[in-house]
Amino acid sequence: MLENYFSIILFIFVGLAVGALAMGFGWLLSPSRPDSEKLSPYECGFEAFEDARMKFDVRYYLVAILFILFDLEIAFLFPWAVVLNEIGLFGFVSMMIFLSILTIGFIYEWMKGALEWD
Repeated sequence: MLENYFSIILFIFVGLAVGALAMGFGWLLSPSRPDSEKLSPYECGFEAFEDARMKFDVRYYLVAILFILFDLEIAFLFPWAVVLNEIGLFGFVSMMIFLSILTIGFIYEWMKGALEWD
């Protein structure tokens, strides 16, 4: 019975080995020359090497939630577009209602200034 799982186990080990090999090559061959530009804050808005227990601004969480929301919207659009011919007018109207609710929410957030970054 265990021989049935041999190909799966082999696939996992080969994947781990390729990943470890790539990380090892990257670690061995990459130059380590830190400078002030590399250590500066990048897209997160705060110093990278500070206290781990510092408070975050709520806007970071808001942007993350908005990203997840619109990412899931796109994830729903692809399967819908594939089966649109089979689900017909009901599926089209349902997705338009879904998209309009999301659009109204997006416009509300935009008008409230939730997307402004000071």
